Amino acid sequence: MLTYGRLLVKDMTDCQGVAEGASTPMELYERLSAQGGKVRSLKSAKAEKAEVDAAVQLLLMLKMDYKQMTGQDYKAGCPPSDNVGAPNNGPAADGAGEEDTVDPWNVSTTNANGVDYDKLIVRFGSSKIDKELVDRIERVCGQKPHRFLRRGVFFSHRDMHQVLDAYEKHKSFYLYTGRGPSSEAMHVGHLIPFIFTKWLQDMFDIPLVIQLTDDEKYLWKDLTVEECHRFAIENTKDIIACGFDLNKTFIFSDLDYMGASPEFYRNVVKIQKHVTFNQVKGIFGFTDSDCIGKISFPAIQAAPSFSNSFPHIFGSRKDIQCLIPCAIDQDPYFRMTRDVAPRIGYPKPALLHSTFFPALQGAQTKMSASDANSSIFLTDTPKQIKNKINKHAFSGGKDTVEEHRKYGGNADVDVSFMYLTFFLEDDEQLEKIRQDYTSGALLTGELKKILIETLQPMIAQHQERRKQVTDEIVKQFMTPRPLNFKL
Repeated sequence: MLTYGRLLVKDMTDCQGVAEGASTPMELYERLSAQGGKVRSLKSAKAEKAEVDAAVQLLLMLKMDYKQMTGQDYKAGCPPSDNVGAPNNGPAADGAGEEDTVDPWNVSTTNANGVDYDKLIVRFGSSKIDKELVDRIERVCGQKPHRFLRRGVFFSHRDMHQVLDAYEKHKSFYLYTGRGPSSEAMHVGHLIPFIFTKWLQDMFDIPLVIQLTDDEKYLWKDLTVEECHRFAIENTKDIIACGFDLNKTFIFSDLDYMGASPEFYRNVVKIQKHVTFNQVKGIFGFTDSDCIGKISFPAIQAAPSFSNSFPHIFGSRKDIQCLIPCAIDQDPYFRMTRDVAPRIGYPKPALLHSTFFPALQGAQTKMSASDANSSIFLTDTPKQIKNKINKHAFSGGKDTVEEHRKYGGNADVDVSFMYLTFFLEDDEQLEKIRQDYTSGALLTGELKKILIETLQPMIAQHQERRKQVTDEIVKQFMTPRPLNFKL
């Protein structure tokens, strides 16, 4: 058996002395991508720990060489630009040169305030949801905008003005959102797109399709097909409990619907034909070591963007525009979709992007269903909610009561305050909490108490609604059928 040291030497020799031979940033980027694929393959194959550790160590060395060559951190799916040069070793401002990691599988930042969404808008090429757009939505709906719009929780869009233009001319649209069912229990962060989508459905009186990507979770996670499908059904109960209209909502599992709808599959094939392997590698960071299921999956997430994927709802019509509310990390899928759409004769989907719901430990990463202590689950008891917030919620307060009273707290990094911006409806009450906390009049423990008293009844009410969702109701929502709406 090779020892760790010999494995590392062997890997470094195979890689020509780590970065030796990589004359350009792109060559080193490709070598990094290949090494990342090798690490994933070794972990999936449950290789010897020494072999995995050696591969990881080499990956880290390559990342250091990449940073030295380009002045940028390596990001899977983000190849170096043509004009990248040697790094400037002079002094830099705090956070300069450090890009947030945002893709469909990873979200992280070194900034305690969380992801820099203004930079993300520039990087992704989307448009900011400004006051003008919020005011226009209010005029069209005739009602006060949702708190997620008022507070910038949904902060970015693609073609929302175009959707409103058409709506004002009495041309309808439909909504599409989704959920990747990786666990039986959803957490409060998973509710954000569904809360907002329900508001959109109510305001515009339009149909909605909800995709459960149980196939994706089987391809990416160490789960069986049966487990992924069961999680999809359980998650559907939580989604239905959000209050969606049965007469206007179709929820589907990919594992079920793909085989039952020739029209849906035909669109998947059309999309696949118009996207090359090099394109998906560039967009999603796939490597030669990824299974072919992953490489073909983006077309499946793209297909619901086109109305004729649902002939039981829209017939053969392919001209009905789709609006997709989702978290910004899903945007790569739909940038690809928008690129393909005109080439296969379909309208581009419009998008509304949300910020991430932070983990209890801080805004450097989003809440994860795989870490029980980073999340507040929809199955948690009032006691569990209280304990998690008191024990794990990152505080922007000072170390002592005296210091806090004197200097005040930082609401911008305080997780309890962040959560209240999502769930507390009253704008004036929220602003008073911010002012009191910033001035030191409100202590961290008191702020956490307000959050606990906000979340406990909200989650208890959700649990009560979920109990009313029977298997028969799930079947009704998931059965392909005509929906009641006017185009």
